Amino acid sequence: MTVAGGIDIGASATKVALLNERGDLLGSAVLRSGVDFALSASRGLDQALKEAGLEPHQVRVIFTCGYGRNNVPFAHQTRTEIAAHATGAYRHFPRALTVIDIGGQDNKIIKVDADGRRTSFKMNRKCAAGTGAFLEEMALRLDLDLRHFDSLARRAEDEAILGSYCTVFTASEVLSKIREGVAVEALIKGLFRSVVKRVLEMDLMEGQVVMTGGVVAHNPYLLEMMQESLGQPVLVPPRPQLTGAEGAAWLALKSLAQDNRQAGA
Repeated sequence: MTVAGGIDIGASATKVALLNERGDLLGSAVLRSGVDFALSASRGLDQALKEAGLEPHQVRVIFTCGYGRNNVPFAHQTRTEIAAHATGAYRHFPRALTVIDIGGQDNKIIKVDADGRRTSFKMNRKCAAGTGAFLEEMALRLDLDLRHFDSLARRAEDEAILGSYCTVFTASEVLSKIREGVAVEALIKGLFRSVVKRVLEMDLMEGQVVMTGGVVAHNPYLLEMMQESLGQPVLVPPRPQLTGAEGAAWLALKSLAQDNRQAGA
């Protein structure tokens, strides 16, 4: 059995995926990235290996992607998070796609054609508004557990209209609305709406839309709001937070197969 690994090191979380030659997920891990990316990658790989029942030497090749992709000494090659997420999404949905990845520190819009080739991408690196960090900051300001955001938004009888997109200004606006007596549930739904609007402003959503990332994985109501805004179904991979890691592992498998073909030629 040929096994390849993909490690997606984001600013907030490190994701690891181990795939066999058919692309089946054998083991995975998600953990906080912390300040030592090499250590988080090593710990994540250990967890994935344990889940898969494998030894380190059984993993033929490892590709990394993401914010900390250059900080893993045992990786064989790196790939951009754009390439990894495009590949991961296309592997699950082989057709022309617009991929929306809502990450911890940035959002990405990636266009993929019917053959899986990337045609364009956009990122919002300069501002954290609309990202996981934005929601984390709002949770701190509201003194709430971020894990409860999805259920709170679903219970909302109304929706707070938030005019600011900047994280700093939105925090002030939210505190002002709390003083006005606006329900917390309505505020959370308004924050989710801000995320959706921020993403939709980035680029035109063409063809089939796919959403990936940890924010969607933990807040499925955000997906429902995106579908409502677009007026069409939005697909999500089975493990949206692992999309980048799975894509990196898939690219590693393709590279390994190509090397084997060249060696046999």
